[in-house]
Amino acid sequence: MTSFTFPLRAAAAALAGLMAMTPAAEAQMPGGLPIIRDTEIENLLRDYARPLFRAAGVGGSQTNVIIVNNRGFNAFVANGRRIFINAGAILDSRTPNELIGVMAHETGHIAGGHLARLREAVERAQIIAALGMIVGAAGVAASAATGGGRSGVGEAAPGAITAGAHMGMRSLLSYQRGEEAAADRAAINYLNATGQSAKGMVETFRRLQNETMFVARHVDPYTVSHPMPADRIAIIEPLAKASPHYGKVDPPALDARHQLARAKLAGFLDRSDAITRRYPPSDTSLPARYARTIQMFRFGDRTRAAGMADDLIRSQPNNPYFHEIKGQILLETGQPAAAMGPLRRAVSLAPNAGLIRIMLGHALVASGNNAVLDEAIRELRLALQREPEAGDGYRQLAIAYGRKNDRGQADLASAQAAYHSGDLATARGLARRAQGSLPTGSPGWLIAEDIYNQRPRRN
Repeated sequence: MTSFTFPLRAAAAALAGLMAMTPAAEAQMPGGLPIIRDTEIENLLRDYARPLFRAAGVGGSQTNVIIVNNRGFNAFVANGRRIFINAGAILDSRTPNELIGVMAHETGHIAGGHLARLREAVERAQIIAALGMIVGAAGVAASAATGGGRSGVGEAAPGAITAGAHMGMRSLLSYQRGEEAAADRAAINYLNATGQSAKGMVETFRRLQNETMFVARHVDPYTVSHPMPADRIAIIEPLAKASPHYGKVDPPALDARHQLARAKLAGFLDRSDAITRRYPPSDTSLPARYARTIQMFRFGDRTRAAGMADDLIRSQPNNPYFHEIKGQILLETGQPAAAMGPLRRAVSLAPNAGLIRIMLGHALVASGNNAVLDEAIRELRLALQREPEAGDGYRQLAIAYGRKNDRGQADLASAQAAYHSGDLATARGLARRAQGSLPTGSPGWLIAEDIYNQRPRRN
């Protein structure tokens, strides 16, 4: 993609999934999540989220939206202030309004402090389960003391232990269903406050209802963490239709960006045959051409792909992401010098895009032209101010400094790359080595000291 992926460890449980039909007992905590980074799509999601966050009073730099490389239609919050959106939710949301409804729901979880309260509910459920187990254990002890079997206590005690755990789980699930309903109602309020329609929410739940209709017949509604889609529709549809904004449609410019984002994800994530089904040759729209350009890049003639990117640029000369995709095609086909021009243009059109600057820095370094090393270092440093955890940016910076024979800065950048890639042992060794070449007490020396003083986290 015009981006990179990396594993991210969520620090808390997944809280809000739009389509959680699986009984909670079978659900798993998120571990290493494959994350998609892409400036174009991230900017779109931020534009969707910004008015919702403002309406909910949860704005700030710590509240952000993250794209998960998963094709399921789902979203959740974690760490209290992060909304995770599956790529599948973006691909399957036919309009901006549908995806905005999903994000409004997740914003409701953040504003309601549901993640923190979920931890309390888990503790309460554990207490209920523990009490049941204590009662059951007492029954076992009583049975043993009396020889067992006389009053059925010995047979009932194991059942009491199991019942205690079952009661605890049901209590937790009941709590979660209540929080999901609260987030739905909050979402309606945020959409009303921002002058947007809740119709997309209703349509999303109706589609989920149709897709899960067979499964829902065989699921005990008291053993799932979310209300059933039909129940959610029954509650939110009257509220949505009562809003004066219910019939409002998305602005054409926003819809155009949404369709391009969907096309880009399809182009990079789908198989070639799936891309062709979604965007057949008869479809000459800009999103279809975008998807086919990426399809050609991934599965076809990469030289043709660069020409197709030129066609996109002619359609929208000031679209930075069309210049970016051409630069990526050229860079990844071994033409870094040719990639510099389109990537410089992309950066000029999107100066705050740290990921694009990293790609430009990569192209400058990979060109082998020492005359552009200072430009590469400047672009990479600017990029890393906005993307301070981007390991690839530090790796390219280390190469650039190495070619300039600046050993201290090269080792420091390598240490930062290793640190942000999770290799703490290597990072500490490189940091100590960097300190041997950097002036004591200088900014770089202090950064190296901070890295060296890091210790592995205990699980």
